[in-house]
Amino acid sequence: MTPKHWSAAQSAWSVSAIPTASKSRFLQGLTRSEIDSVIASAKPRHLPANSIVTNQGDPADYFFLLTKGCARYFSITEEGEKVLLFWFVPGDIFGGAALLPQPSLYLLGTETVKESRVFVWHRSVLRDLVARYPALQENALCIASDYLTWFHASHMALVSHNARERLARVLTTLAPGIGHKVDGGIALDITNEELANAANVTQFTASRLLSEWQRTGAISKGRGSLVLRAPQRLLLHQV
Repeated sequence: MTPKHWSAAQSAWSVSAIPTASKSRFLQGLTRSEIDSVIASAKPRHLPANSIVTNQGDPADYFFLLTKGCARYFSITEEGEKVLLFWFVPGDIFGGAALLPQPSLYLLGTETVKESRVFVWHRSVLRDLVARYPALQENALCIASDYLTWFHASHMALVSHNARERLARVLTTLAPGIGHKVDGGIALDITNEELANAANVTQFTASRLLSEWQRTGAISKGRGSLVLRAPQRLLLHQV
């Protein structure tokens, strides 16, 4: 999906999105008037579910602040396989390469998981804002450090944990981020295929472990979704 295909959002939702945006870590340390100035320079956009926002390898011309919905980073291997990486929730930013002093390319692709809304800044506008409000760059660096920490933990899990541990970690990591509370647990809208991809296990292994966890009461499964009910049971082998 290219910029010309992003739907312009109505003012009603863009105004309602401001409280979510203003609480973003990206805008921490700014005064109310400074936050208003930063947001006023953005373009509010509506993104359909399951749409590509940025393509891996495309010029990093835009920077995004998610205000509603859910999105995620992904990467395409040389063999054409999609690898799911980091999930974003309202208040998160992506497209950080647009902050760099020299024009660059997006290292990863980004896609929406649900119908989403974002504030978008063109790179030139963003660079002007960073010059005016240095806290933006400091906040972005802190967020980038957190992303690096997450990727480091994921890589260490990949090389040192077994399939059960990796899948359990994916569930417990995603639950507080993209999940929502329901009676008896946290619900996640995610498929077996997506979980398998994120944990780097086969779909057969993911299905087997999820069925086992359902029998033990750790989770309950629905079509394209699950409820995490007892995270402490995920690493317990069924007797």
